Amino acid sequence: MGKKMLFLIGLGVGYVLGTRAGRQRYEEIVRWWDRLTGSPTVQRAAERTKDAAAEGAKRGMTVVQQGVEKAESAVKSRLHKEDDTVIDLVEGQRADYSR
Repeated sequence: MGKKMLFLIGLGVGYVLGTRAGRQRYEEIVRWWDRLTGSPTVQRAAERTKDAAAEGAKRGMTVVQQGVEKAESAVKSRLHKEDDTVIDLVEGQRADYSR
């Protein structure tokens, strides 16, 4: 037999043995994961983490909404000043801010 044939046979044997060992290890990891995620302690921790994330998201949304409202107010007040001419974006005219 040539070197290539021996290499291919070795590759085949390694693949077969590796897949058997790999499947056993995979099943071991799945059993470990199921035991871990089924633990009441882990479930309580996951629930607390979920609640904390939801609360953080609510607070974040409130801050964003306040920022948007503040920006909206600033834009409206700037557009409605008597000194300024508002830009007509549709017709492409420039505003007169020289005052």
